[in-house]
Amino acid sequence: MNFLLIIAILCAIYLINFFFKQNKFLLNYTGESHQKFTGKKNIPLSGGILILIFSSIYLIEIDSFLYLFSFLIFFIGLFSDLKKINSPFIRLILQAFSLIIIIYFTGIKIETTRIIILDRFLDLYLFNLFFTVFCLLVVINGTNFIDGLNGLVLGYYFLVLIIIYNLDLLIFLNLDNFQIKFLLILIFILFIFNLSNKFYLGDSGAYLLGFIIGYLLILIYSKNQFSPFFIILLLWYPCFENLFSIIRKFRFSRLPSKADNNHLHQLFFYFMKKKFKFKNIYSNILSSLLLILYNAIVFFIASGDIYNTQFQIVLVFINLLIYTFIYIQLFKFRIKLN
Repeated sequence: MNFLLIIAILCAIYLINFFFKQNKFLLNYTGESHQKFTGKKNIPLSGGILILIFSSIYLIEIDSFLYLFSFLIFFIGLFSDLKKINSPFIRLILQAFSLIIIIYFTGIKIETTRIIILDRFLDLYLFNLFFTVFCLLVVINGTNFIDGLNGLVLGYYFLVLIIIYNLDLLIFLNLDNFQIKFLLILIFILFIFNLSNKFYLGDSGAYLLGFIIGYLLILIYSKNQFSPFFIILLLWYPCFENLFSIIRKFRFSRLPSKADNNHLHQLFFYFMKKKFKFKNIYSNILSSLLLILYNAIVFFIASGDIYNTQFQIVLVFINLLIYTFIYIQLFKFRIKLN
């Protein structure tokens, strides 16, 4: 990796964020509780723009259609950040419509799940199309759900990329060594800036990153038939956060589309702040790093046998049980203090 290229990335991030702050464009603080629970500073929601700019070096190489249509997902998030599309339902419809277009032109599909009944339906084009759309929707919106602490989303997906890099799976994307290293270093630099509270991903960044990673994992799987449950395991956290949040809100008679501060990462933040009297920034960093560390351990174990479906299924269920147990304990802690 050329040292000058790294300097260029750092300068570009600084200049874009400086421009946004100077022109008061795409700043995060709007008074909504879920946007300010870690702090009240005006931070640029520039993550989506940064990812879109820098990702061109490898997305175009993988599939020019993929990069072109990434703009569709990005703009849905951007208009959400700009408060031009406030309805979660409308955003979901737009995402689904965009994904149908993307899948139609790129030909990406989930070929097998190793669930016999489901695989029979996957042979039908329309069912496969809508199933693939559904899976990507879960990843995209789940990514947005866990984007509540600095560094959490970028750190999580950096970890995913490191795992598939160590397993030599990135070679199936037809990227050369330079592009692979650029991708990893780019995500790591963005992770450090985000963790340091220099910029937020915003809906545009969360949607875009979730879409790109989800798409690339499907593409890799289509070229190397390891267990599909290994992919599920790599994406278990944002996907289960999405499902769990919907169930939780129904349980308490709340609209699933209404944002709140009761996600797992937010309860972790609250626990660190109240239990150990840490400042917001330290509670944020520690909560993010602990969640990333936990997933690093899970991914390391899972990578030991990526072709063993039963092994991967057991790990998925163990994660779901651990998540649920920890969530209940943290929720009880919060309720007790309130």
